[in-house]
Order: sequence, then C-alpha cells, then structure tokens
Amino acid sequence: MAQVEATTERIIAANPEEAFDALADYSGTRAKLLPEHFSEYEVREGGDGEGTLVHWKLQATSKRVRDCLLEVAEPTDGQLVEKDRNSSMVTTWTVTPAGEGKSRVVVTTVWDGATGVGGFFERTFAPKGLARIYDAVLDKLADEVQK
Repeated sequence: MAQVEATTERIIAANPEEAFDALADYSGTRAKLLPEHFSEYEVREGGDGEGTLVHWKLQATSKRVRDCLLEVAEPTDGQLVEKDRNSSMVTTWTVTPAGEGKSRVVVTTVWDGATGVGGFFERTFAPKGLARIYDAVLDKLADEVQK
C-alpha cells in the first residue's frame, strides 16, 4: 500500500493563537467551519483540543463516505493531530506566525491507499478532492477569525 497525502494551506489575517483556538474548539467553532461534505458531527469526549474524541462522516465523492472517529492530540504548540480510529487516516493542522497579526495554517492528511488500478486513481484524484474540501474549511476559518 502506498501512502496518499493531501495538503493545503492559507495565510489568515488573525494571530496564531486565535486561529489555533478556533480549530481546537471542537465543541463550538469547529462545527461551524465544516462544509457540506461533513455530516453527523458529534463531540463524544472533551471538546477543546487534546483528548477530544469527535465523530463525523466525510463524503469525499458522491459514492465515497468515510465514517470517522477521531482522537485529537496536541504534540507541539500550534499543532492538532486527528487520528481516525476507523482507518489509517491522520490529519495534522499546523498554525504558525506569518507576519504581524497573521497566521499560516497548513492541513495535511495522510492515509494508506488502495493497491492496483483503484490505488492509482486514489493517489491521482483523492488528494486534489480532499484539498478542495479543506480549502473550504480554511475559507470558513478565515471568515470566523477575521471578523
């Protein structure tokens, strides 16, 4: 199995603490940031960063829906890591300073891809599709913290 990776990033006009706090607020702000690709959002434990357990369904395509149960960790300052208990998928959010009053937010998702022809198509198309979904999350994050 080859690992598949999707990455996108954005410079947001908000200080890194504000941007990170919005992303880490699973019991409040995070649900507002999710586009229509996400459904059945539910915080099952915690709700603020480290120790949170959150569930959602991610509809990446019209036929592909992932049932995600994510454990949240904060391995370093400015970083959230969401590990899916139901698959090999890991999403890492990294927020760093990007100048006066600005933040760089990078989101990277990796998972073990399929093999064969299906794996070829997954490696070719899934990263672009997932990057578009996370671009929408970053758009909503920017709208939320730049108010």
